[in-house]
Amino acid sequence: MNSGNPGFLWTVLSFLLVIGPLIFIHELGHYLVGRWFGVKAEVFSIGFGRELAGWTDRRGTRWKLCWLPLGGYVKFAGDMNPASQPSAEWLALPPEERARTFQAKPVWQRFLIVAAGPVTNFLLAILIFCGFLMAYGEPRTPAVIAAIEPGSAAAAAGLRPGDRITAIDGSAIGRFEDIANYVVLRPGERLRISYQRDGRAGETVAVAKAAVERDNFGNQFKRGKLGVGPGARVLEPVSIGGALSGGVRMTGQIVSTTVEGLEQIITGRRSVKELGGPLKIAKFSGEQASLGILAFLWFVAVISINLGFINLLPIPMLDGGHLLLYAIEGVRRKPLRPEAQEWAFRTGLAALLALMVFVTLNDLASFGLLTKLGGLID
Repeated sequence: MNSGNPGFLWTVLSFLLVIGPLIFIHELGHYLVGRWFGVKAEVFSIGFGRELAGWTDRRGTRWKLCWLPLGGYVKFAGDMNPASQPSAEWLALPPEERARTFQAKPVWQRFLIVAAGPVTNFLLAILIFCGFLMAYGEPRTPAVIAAIEPGSAAAAAGLRPGDRITAIDGSAIGRFEDIANYVVLRPGERLRISYQRDGRAGETVAVAKAAVERDNFGNQFKRGKLGVGPGARVLEPVSIGGALSGGVRMTGQIVSTTVEGLEQIITGRRSVKELGGPLKIAKFSGEQASLGILAFLWFVAVISINLGFINLLPIPMLDGGHLLLYAIEGVRRKPLRPEAQEWAFRTGLAALLALMVFVTLNDLASFGLLTKLGGLID
């Protein structure tokens, strides 16, 4: 590791301080909405595998911490198999006890219970962003070019200082910060730029340069660069309502960026090497924590959004897969056959395990460990 990078113990601690609370918040969303609808929770677990510590509350819920802190779950009464299908054991329960089980609830309540986990992750990020906006104000720098880098994409496209950029590829630009948010994900791509110059509308095409940047920890990032600079940065104070709406907007921007990044990886415009797993999250956790509490909180918000987003993917075994099945059940007025659901969940489990192996190998390769191991074998 580079000399500027945090140590191993700091990285592990930082990772646990990120992933532990986020898993707890996610599962707490499931738990609270389940309680709201009168469903009994039998187990609330942070982590998988052998229990390290735990207690049972007066409602009969076992709260426990397990040795592998890479996930968690809430086991509701009646939710006895991956496909959440009623079993003979469930049918044998007394009516009053069966009424408190997950399976006894109508499909819309089961849908909300499952959706509550990812939604809670999004809400946490919104609140963190809201705090930043309340404390420091909202960036609203006018989208007016103050400087153009010589030899840049903007210079080649004929843009000039004083031009106000109004749209890129048809997407409205309201402030200077929107320019970077759009361009950064499009290295090497043609951008149709609309602008205002001396009160007249104009349009040009620029090819964003692919800039490879390296941070203080040695991490490399490929970014699109237009080569324009803003005037004096503007930070405007916001009300509580404005901060909340700004937090929602920032969360939406990160989700949009995530979707765009995945689409670029799928279509080959970005390398699959940019996909990261738990090891890379741990690495970034330690790095961001070493930069201070503000950088660390921002990182927590971003990871919370990604955790919520990933869980909403329509893959069986994830919350999104359950939600898809409940949506189908709502339309059909009856659930899919147990065999079909069981097949779907087995396929989803295999896909998740394959993805986990892939991103872990990707992480190891990014750290150079696979190359070192290959050298040992040779």
